[in-house]
Amino acid sequence: MAWDEWEQLKASAAEKGPARMHLNGLPPEDRPNAGNPQGDLQVHQKDLAAIGDHAFKLYNRLWKEARVTTTDAAGTDLAGQGFALGKALQHVSTRWDKQLGSVMDACALISNHMDFTKNAHAGDEVFIERHVSSIHALDAGFDENWAQAGRKNEIYGAKDKKDKD
Repeated sequence: MAWDEWEQLKASAAEKGPARMHLNGLPPEDRPNAGNPQGDLQVHQKDLAAIGDHAFKLYNRLWKEARVTTTDAAGTDLAGQGFALGKALQHVSTRWDKQLGSVMDACALISNHMDFTKNAHAGDEVFIERHVSSIHALDAGFDENWAQAGRKNEIYGAKDKKDKD
């Protein structure tokens, strides 16, 4: 955006009246998910686990069922007998192995990433929970309306008998 364009936008917003300029957001009527305060992107641990599980199962199935070692052996055998088809089969087998390897790598990456994401979010939850609970405890210690005048704040626990008031 050029400076002149910015100045025109500011002037146009100023003409509409006070408090009509939005620098960091869209008005609710221009947002596609204005009715949903959380937006439309939500991820739950169950969803992450299911995606990772499917990717892991697909990887294992590809390993067991998609590798074709007999095609390469047949190609080598036919090429040794002088058939042109043997070289073609070897070429197809090599290309298949490369493509299969790419798909299997993608499955492994997805599975590992979902596991990592699930663990990272779990760690974030614990971190946030600890900080929020410690803020609550700290806040309770400074709450001026915690009890009637002259009473002790329960957040600090009971005093020993040897401690004097």
